[in-house]
Order: sequence, then C-alpha cells, then structure tokens
Amino acid sequence: MTVTQESPRTYEVRTYGCQMNVHDSERLSGLLEDAGYVAAAEGDTADVVVFNTCAVRENADNRLYGNLGHLRPAKVSNPRMQIAVGGCLAQKDQGEIVRKAPWVDVVFGTHNIGALPVLLERARIQGEAQVELKESLEVFPSTLPTKRESAYAAWVAISVGCNNTCTFCIVPSLRGKEKDRRPGDVLAEVQTLVDQGVLEVTLLGQNVNTYGVEFGDRLAFGKLLRACGGIDGLERVRFTSPHPAAFTDDVIAAMAETPNVMHQLHMPLQSGSSRLLKAMRRSYRAERYLGIIERVRAAMPDAAISTDIIVGFPGETEEDFQATLDVVRESRFANAFTFQYSIRPGTPAATMDDQIPKAVVQERYERLVALQEEISWAENRKQVGRTLEVLVAEGEGRKDDATRRLSGRAADNRLVHFAVGDHTPRPGDMVTVEVTYAAPHHLVADGPVSVRRTRAGDAWEARQGAPAPAKSVSLGMPTIGRPPAVPAAGACSAS
Repeated sequence: MTVTQESPRTYEVRTYGCQMNVHDSERLSGLLEDAGYVAAAEGDTADVVVFNTCAVRENADNRLYGNLGHLRPAKVSNPRMQIAVGGCLAQKDQGEIVRKAPWVDVVFGTHNIGALPVLLERARIQGEAQVELKESLEVFPSTLPTKRESAYAAWVAISVGCNNTCTFCIVPSLRGKEKDRRPGDVLAEVQTLVDQGVLEVTLLGQNVNTYGVEFGDRLAFGKLLRACGGIDGLERVRFTSPHPAAFTDDVIAAMAETPNVMHQLHMPLQSGSSRLLKAMRRSYRAERYLGIIERVRAAMPDAAISTDIIVGFPGETEEDFQATLDVVRESRFANAFTFQYSIRPGTPAATMDDQIPKAVVQERYERLVALQEEISWAENRKQVGRTLEVLVAEGEGRKDDATRRLSGRAADNRLVHFAVGDHTPRPGDMVTVEVTYAAPHHLVADGPVSVRRTRAGDAWEARQGAPAPAKSVSLGMPTIGRPPAVPAAGACSAS
C-alpha cells in the first residue's frame, strides 16, 4: 500500500483598511505559516482565504459580502477550502456574518487574532462554523508570529485601542481602550528588526502620541522617539498618527533633535471649523491645530506635513467649509487624504440632524481636492533642484517598467521616481538624486544616481525566491502596503 503525503494547505490574507490592519495581516500570515500553511501563488485560489476587515467606511459591509459571494463557487468546488473573516467588521457584526454568508467557516475579532489557526482546525473537524470574539485583548498582538511584508521597512505597534469618543468613529468600540506596550519591549522589537536588516520603522498606534497613558507617563512618546535615536543602524523613524489634542512640545523637540526621526508629520485635522470640531468631540480647535503646525515648522522648516479631512459632517455650513479651506491654505499641507462623510451605524453622528445632501458634499469635496492639489503641486515644485536621499522601494511606481525608472521615498516621505543609472539599486538600498521635475503627487529625478548599498538591500536580495506576500485590498481608505508608502489616515482614520 502506497501512502501519499498531502500537500500543505495554502492561504491568502486579504486586507481591508488602515495601517493597523495591514500590520495585523502580517501577524495572521505569520500565525498561519507557523501552523504549516504556505502562501498561495499569485492567481491561485487558496485553500484558506482570510478577510481582515475594516468598519470605518460606509460601503465596507457591501464590499465584504460581495467578495464572500464571489468565493462561494470556489468553496463548493473545493471541499478543502475554508473562509475566515476577522477585523473590525467581524467584531461589529459577529454572528451576523455567518447568517448572511453561511459558507464562512470562521469569524474572529480584533482581540483574538491569535486564535485563527485553532478555529480553522476546529471548524474543519467539527464541520460547522466557529464564531469566537473577545471583548478585551487576550495578548498584545506583537507577541504573535509575524511574516513581515517588507525586508527593509517595518511597522512597530506601540499601542492598540483608543480612549477618544469622536462622534464619527466606531473604532473605540471595536478596538477597545488604549493598551500600551512597555518601552523596553518596543525597543527590543526595533533592535531585532534592525539586526534583520530593517532600516526604517514606523511606530504605530490609534493615537500614537498618547502612548504612556496606561503607565502614567505623558512624556513617554517623546522619550521613545529619542531612544530610537540610540539604535545603531536604524536610519529612519516615522510614526502615525498623532492626535492634535495630545500633541506636546516635547515631541516636536524630540523630532527636531533626534537625527533618525524624519521631519515628516501626518496629523489629522478633520475640519477647520471649531464649531464642527466640538460636534465631532475632537478636543482641540483650529487655533490649536495651527499653533502646532507653526511650532513644528519653526523647529523643522523642511518638515512635510499631511492630514486627513472630512467633508460634509452633519450640520456643516458653507461657513464651516470655508473655515476648513482657510486652515488648508494656511497649513500648506504636502498632501491631504480627503473623505466625504458617510454614516456609520452605531456612531453618535449617524443620528445627528442636518445630514448634508450628497450633491452638496460632492461639490465641496471637489473644491477641497482642487485647492489641495494646487498647494501640493506648489510645495513639490520647491523641491526641484534639491538633492534627496531616497530609500528604494518595491512596488511604489506603477509605471516604473514603462518609464525605466525606480521609485522610493525621500526622508520627508515624498514619492520620488528616479532614472536607473549604471548601478541598479535594490529595494532597501539608498540612492542620492537631484529632483528635475515635480507633479502634485510625486517628484522625478532623471539625472545621475549615486547608490549606497545597504544591509536592507542585502536582506531584500536574500528573500528573493520566497513566496510573495498576499496583496492588500482597499475599501476606499488610504492603505499602506509597506511603511514607506504614501502617508495614510491615522490608524482607522480615528486620530
């Protein structure tokens, strides 16, 4: 009798939404590989498909159930196939997901992602759906196995959860109260990443600058930035996203005085109207926001600042909208992520009076986008002629093959497409280029390129031949495939 060994089961993780979900998906991939699964080849339907969901945008539910419906025929034809749904939408809808899509095998929430392999096995053995959601965090996710998407840049979560009560946001009820990691644990993870070749880390939290609230040190975030400055081989430190209400001058000083902390800040505005900010429960006003911008630029004149803005919040008048335009003009953002307000059931704003007609919201949105486009282009034109050091990235330039260029991020996080010289750099290497052209959303450098080969480039090269990471799927939120990408909204756009 011949015994044949069954081939390993394949998996794919589909990520919806924010940076926190992108990082959680790295953990889900690590957990599955630790349990013996292998990443599915691109174009193949995996034996296990995991949806890591977002609940921020209005159409998140429709997108999820549409994608689940598309997988139903594959599930029928492949008895080995399993479908799992996790993340914020799973935490919100819970058993409703299995009711609407009974071919789903596992539903898990934001607090128990580590249970996924066990739930998949239990569903397989018992032949019925497993729905398991916890009301609080079991273990800090950073203790779980992680399959990092990038060899040269990495997310490092310093906190999870949110203590704010913004009226447009459902995230606090799904992610829970803020939980902070101890500084020593964070720094140990950063050191391990650097030892593996990583050059750039992005410190991540729903409200990253309130870090320390759980252990009673309101200056902890600034201290953490400075401590990152002492890690040899760590060339770039970023963070996202701070809350303006908690933004303190010690953080500005840490940014300005720590050489490897980048002069780049993504700080959500949401509205320039102080009346609307109060209705949003944002705990700051336009004057405070502009004061932070002024102090950042005084300490770091080269700082590139980006933001998030919501258009059409309930009760927004033309006067309120003009106040937002005024703050945008004064702030001179390098770029802005702009959103049309959409109702999220379960949030206080969903039941507010004076919901703004779609046509009005659209018209205001187009005016805001046009203004920011003009400012972004003007700010980028100031970069022409400057010499920039660029961290070469993978997958940043969609037209790189056609234009015979590579792409990467400058220190201030601007996207730079550069001509390839005699010595083609690898993702993770550093190049020094001179900017020759500016567009609203990118810079071009078509002159000579100086290449600095790095340990990160070596790490990327060593990875070649390994299975490619699963692709992320957006639900209309700015997303990041790897940390050097376009700065996105604060985690879950809640900041």
